[in-house]
Amino acid sequence: MAESSHGGCVSEGIPRRQSARESAARTYARALPIVPVRARGLTIEGADGRRYLDCLSGAGALALGHNHPVVLEAIRKVLDSGAPLHALDLATPVEDAFVAELLRTLPAGLADHARVQFCGPGDTDAVAAACKLVRAATGRTGMLAFAGARDAMTASAFDTSEEAADALVTRLPYPQDHRCPFGVDGTRGAELAARWTESLRDDPASDAARPAGVIVEAVQSEGAAIPAPDTWMRRMRQITTARSIPLIADEVHTGVGRTGAFWAVEHSGITPDVMILSKAIGGSLPLAVLVYRDDLGPCERGAPADTFRGNQLALAAGTATLRYVREHGLAERASVLGARMLRRLRDLSQRLSCVGDVRGRGLMLGVELVDPEVRLWQAEAGAEAGRSGAAESAAADSCPAAPELAAAVQRECLRRGLIVELGGRHASVVRLLPPLTISDEQADAVLDRLSDAVEAVARGHTSHGPTCPSGHAHHRHGDRSARVGEPAGR
Repeated sequence: MAESSHGGCVSEGIPRRQSARESAARTYARALPIVPVRARGLTIEGADGRRYLDCLSGAGALALGHNHPVVLEAIRKVLDSGAPLHALDLATPVEDAFVAELLRTLPAGLADHARVQFCGPGDTDAVAAACKLVRAATGRTGMLAFAGARDAMTASAFDTSEEAADALVTRLPYPQDHRCPFGVDGTRGAELAARWTESLRDDPASDAARPAGVIVEAVQSEGAAIPAPDTWMRRMRQITTARSIPLIADEVHTGVGRTGAFWAVEHSGITPDVMILSKAIGGSLPLAVLVYRDDLGPCERGAPADTFRGNQLALAAGTATLRYVREHGLAERASVLGARMLRRLRDLSQRLSCVGDVRGRGLMLGVELVDPEVRLWQAEAGAEAGRSGAAESAAADSCPAAPELAAAVQRECLRRGLIVELGGRHASVVRLLPPLTISDEQADAVLDRLSDAVEAVARGHTSHGPTCPSGHAHHRHGDRSARVGEPAGR
């Protein structure tokens, strides 16, 4: 039977050929064996006729969901006009409209002194361009970044300059409530992280004493929806300003309303020197841009740049997306709806011991799966010892991550027609990145399916008795602890 005449054959044959023909460097296709043939908004339809709620959203690139009418109209308008689709960096009406709309959205304090640089179409291209920019501006080569940053912020992205042999990327602790690197509560941990950065910068014996720039995400994305405290972000701005170090805000995942503000740095009220933009700014098409303070600009004109910067279709789709998010208040909508979704997810963490943490900001949310037996053992041990709430929280942070449970939840979600991604340092966090256009009813459906999936994994998880952190079996409450769906006791 011809594959085109039977959805089942198509949905099985295409993935099989992909596996045989393409590199093993595939990511989403391994965990999500779907052949999408149609999509609109939050919904994807597979070749097998099944429909899915897509909370991956093109890894955050689809601020308006799939095939939004304003995006399609903008693309058709360019196609029908006969305008060149490839114009290098020549000035075009499409590019002019994009830059005007982008400048209109920028944080206060940057728009009036901003320059826009189009670079290669990928986010890694933009990171490399940002590093080259600040290195040229400062005459220094080292960079400061933070542990848990997204994949594009790897040493390979930094080391694309000619000075790669002299470049050094120093990783600093990123503050977080759960699994604080200093083993204390979130507020104190953020203060210690800031002090660490400050002391490292002021230590003349440190390799990081004179960096070319500091690059930071206001909400870590690949770190799995970890929001930085606003006070810590302001402290980073103070530290870098006092020492004449350019502060680079990575807004690749967090920009265009995703976190409940148009740009995530706006939560803290700071003005960065450089912003790295990609993903949603292209309206689903490849586009990456640097926005930087005009006095940082390189003196050399016509510096080498990518051939495919400023794609006309992406610029048109991006303009339509930026304008729609701004005019319809979708950032504010993401803030309100995201807070409501967080409340429901936190209820899940109270009911199920395999949910160790729930976090996020706006519509960038994460649910971390942990070893349920250890968490129950910790809760029971804490109750017996009369441990304080702070001590109990610190104990929960030490609970081992459970990537195998997270992968099981992802599979159960897919069975229920929900597409989610995994992230975090141990791939143990279920990430939710729904489009900003998601309705209240759709949000409820997403949470219902996710809750069902987590509960199914909890019921199916079997154990021969929990193990305490020292490695000894904990038998006193073994039967109760093995039931991972029970409350964690905190």
